[in-house]
Amino acid sequence: MILKHIPVLLKETLDVFSSRAIKTFVDTTVGGGGHARAILESHPEIERYLAIDCDEKTLSQTMRTLFPWQEKITAIHDNFVNLDDILKSQNVEAADAILCDLGTSMMQLKSETRGFSFSHDAPLDMRMDTINQTLTAKDIINTFSERELGEIFRNFGEERYWRKAASIIVNARRKHKIETTKDLEKLFSWRRSPKGKHPLTRIFQALRIAVNEELDNLDAFLPQAFHNLANKGRLAVISFHSLEDRKVKWFFKDLAQEKKAEILTKKPVQASLDEKRNNPPSRSAKLRAIEKYTNRESRIGF
Repeated sequence: MILKHIPVLLKETLDVFSSRAIKTFVDTTVGGGGHARAILESHPEIERYLAIDCDEKTLSQTMRTLFPWQEKITAIHDNFVNLDDILKSQNVEAADAILCDLGTSMMQLKSETRGFSFSHDAPLDMRMDTINQTLTAKDIINTFSERELGEIFRNFGEERYWRKAASIIVNARRKHKIETTKDLEKLFSWRRSPKGKHPLTRIFQALRIAVNEELDNLDAFLPQAFHNLANKGRLAVISFHSLEDRKVKWFFKDLAQEKKAEILTKKPVQASLDEKRNNPPSRSAKLRAIEKYTNRESRIGF
């Protein structure tokens, strides 16, 4: 069964690329393929569409939904942190457009074996790439020191009670291993978060970031993405929490100050009220975009 994946900020993403004739499009996190389908429909002139994803199972399922464009698409199982090598292997000298959606796909969230969500019981895995990655969330929870756990919850989850969370986990694992999402959830029954947010939201975010080295990978990816843009090429990044968004924001600002790029989004583009109601994952999404510098007069917006 192929789960329906609803892409966030779809119209806004299409707007970033709408005024451009695109020959080579690089989708560095194709995920469920929602953006890819819409982009391919909107830009029939595209000759090559590189669909990259580090999750082989998600990539395989997505390619079925993109079958009508199979002659244009090259599916690549890899991590965007290796973008330079990927494009070199595909003989791509420069891309007209690059998209990076940093969200988790519906296939991953609904998986009963991956542990990305606390909505059902599943092993604490959280690896995006189950083939090449070895470290799991279960490994972190059961073997990292209390200090290391606390730093992960504080730095990657911005968890207010990071010390207490780490202490509870270390005390609990002395009695038995913490192996599933429900094992972990039971330890936090004492906590109630405001505004209906699940008390494990920040803990899960922190673990997923740590398992997949997401922030380090983003730091390494952004310079590669910009380097591989053609003149007047555009880069769009969709982030889902403040840690990611700040990195994208300051990277783009530095490029603009160095007169290497023009920021197309004066402020991060966020979902409309309707989209937030109909597609809850969009509530935290922020879109930022730049165009590789040209000598045209600067303008804001697209």
